[in-house]
Amino acid sequence: MNTSFYIARRYLFSKKSTNVINIISAISVVGVAVATMALVVTLSVFNGFHDMVASFFTAFDPQLKITPTQGKTAPADDPVLTQIRQLPQVDVATECVEDNALAVYGEQQAMVVVKGVDDNFSELTHITEILYGDGNFELQAANLQFGVPGIRLAQQMNLTAHWQDYLKIYAPQREGQLDMMDPTSGFVEDSLLSPGVVFAVKQGKYDRNYIITSIGFARGLFGQQGMLSSLELRLKSGSDIDAVKKQMRQIAGTKYEVNDRFEQQADTFRIMKVEKFIAYIFLTFILIVACFNIIGSLSMLIIDKKDDVVTLRNLGASDKLISRIFLFEGRMISVIGAVFGILVGLLLCWLQQRYGLVSLGQSSGSFVVEAYPVSVHPTDIVIIFLTVVAVGFASVWLPVRNFAK
Repeated sequence: MNTSFYIARRYLFSKKSTNVINIISAISVVGVAVATMALVVTLSVFNGFHDMVASFFTAFDPQLKITPTQGKTAPADDPVLTQIRQLPQVDVATECVEDNALAVYGEQQAMVVVKGVDDNFSELTHITEILYGDGNFELQAANLQFGVPGIRLAQQMNLTAHWQDYLKIYAPQREGQLDMMDPTSGFVEDSLLSPGVVFAVKQGKYDRNYIITSIGFARGLFGQQGMLSSLELRLKSGSDIDAVKKQMRQIAGTKYEVNDRFEQQADTFRIMKVEKFIAYIFLTFILIVACFNIIGSLSMLIIDKKDDVVTLRNLGASDKLISRIFLFEGRMISVIGAVFGILVGLLLCWLQQRYGLVSLGQSSGSFVVEAYPVSVHPTDIVIIFLTVVAVGFASVWLPVRNFAK
């Protein structure tokens, strides 16, 4: 066994001449362990929220979405889009026309996003899994046009899942001049009926603003015949999304953007990553403060073992060997604290996943989930361990360096 490590281990676990040194060493281990545990739990909670938000988006967003880089719309029969549709990995392709409009129902009105989709939209996404009401996901029947609003939009406009009257939709005329004597002539007006359902993605962006309807209705309302604002795709089971996305980007060139689910919500996930990083930085500062206990413990140990150092020198030990003994001492404290902290953190995460020990609120149903979501990522555990060890090793270097002088 390495001589310096063997002696350092004996120093760490043996009884000191002054009991307070043992106490401070134990406090050092506990301090590092608590800071490590806090890192594990906090980052895992951020991961839990990240995964939860991602699961909400997958019920509405397509696997891949193709949008023009310039302007709002592009020709639906563009050869580039046709080539992408014909790729063997594509299972479902849906044309979409999406734009802002004014919705009026009775005395209530709101600015909304009208999203016109093909009839195969339910095959593209998991929309049928987030519907509420006694009807079906139906967008048109003969000459009738139906609209499925988000649940919060329906509440805002006093719509039930099966409203009775027409929901009027207004959009600005794309061509011609506005007659100030008759301002209403500057708008295209159309109406939607209820299919008896509303959707709930549990994200305000969709639930508060969106109405899903047929693409024919949206094209007529916005004057976009033969155009689309996006082409949304679902791939066949087993397809490599990253490889297909790369191939589509080569076909699209600079004319179209090809985004997966996470890239479609890039702003949301970027904010969550920044918040997680800031939490990591703050907790690392707390870890640095906790490591000051190691400095105190090591300094007192060095003072306590002065006679032992003289004996080791008389036996032929070099100054380098003696320095390594105390370096190992401090490093063992940081490693033991890191291991215990990670184990306790993982235990707390498991208990939270299993039993939901910490709830989000006292009112049942007030939140999307009842308890804080937790998701442990192995890469985070590795980063936390390396951070704790690095900070611990750095904190040991200063007192040993002064001792060596």
